[in-house]
Amino acid sequence: MRNAFSNCLVDLVKKNPNTYLLSGDHGYALFDLLRKERPDHFINAGVAEQNMIGVGAGLSKLGFYPVIYGLSAFVPIRVLEQIKIDFCYENLPGLFIGDGAGVVYSHLGTSHQSTEDISALKAVPSISILSPCDAYEFNACFNWATQQKSPVYLRMGKDELGSVYKSPLSDFDANPISLFRNMNKVAIYATGSMVRSCLDLAEQGRVKADVYSVPVLKGLKKLNFFESLKMYSKVVTVEEHSIFGGLGDLIAADAAELGTVKVKKIGIEDQFSKFCGTYKYLIQEHGLDVDSLERKIKDWI
Repeated sequence: MRNAFSNCLVDLVKKNPNTYLLSGDHGYALFDLLRKERPDHFINAGVAEQNMIGVGAGLSKLGFYPVIYGLSAFVPIRVLEQIKIDFCYENLPGLFIGDGAGVVYSHLGTSHQSTEDISALKAVPSISILSPCDAYEFNACFNWATQQKSPVYLRMGKDELGSVYKSPLSDFDANPISLFRNMNKVAIYATGSMVRSCLDLAEQGRVKADVYSVPVLKGLKKLNFFESLKMYSKVVTVEEHSIFGGLGDLIAADAAELGTVKVKKIGIEDQFSKFCGTYKYLIQEHGLDVDSLERKIKDWI
């Protein structure tokens, strides 16, 4: 997914020379291609993320298109007020990239883990929120985001978890994407890094459920899950994010209006990571590994 970002960024700069990348003094290897081909479009804002947002807003006001990159613990969490006031209040175009969302930066502890980024931004008007699951979905999300005339946050989770799609997405919109349909009465809605795990469970027959990917968690228009939800009696949501304010609450709100669907939310519980360790370890600690997901879903069904 990170390579997809690098390639998409360089392609965008070539197509639109008004595009500039802003980084808070990290991500250098990720931007080697950009700095090689378009070095004058890379701005190192230093360890001053809040000021970086102001610089990006100034560029946007002048007609440039800022792509602002940071770890998701910093962008959007550290700069939430600046995103709200500098960009969203004035509805300025710009793309925020939050890398390492969830518990990806596992060894670095809570200060570098971000399990609340979706929730924090969700209540801020004028901003869209995207959470792609692999490189193909990232490409579609990136292209969609850069066509918007408003701010967009794109959340990048763990890289190299395996592809979900076999080819580029030809028709991308804000609707859930059906990945596995077997006429089950139970469906799993997953986003980001959890999509591959949920799809494995269904394809291997370990859980009898249809599977949807939800790459768009907030758009400028209200998302509508009614058409897919009404086909099921039970729905499970899975995300590498807090169970509060993320995908689970989004689905549960529409399910409540329907009144015919029961919802089980699976994600990061109301707790910080207890220990540091590998990404694989922390996913297990939070009960989001494949075996834990299988047990939770089966127990609830």
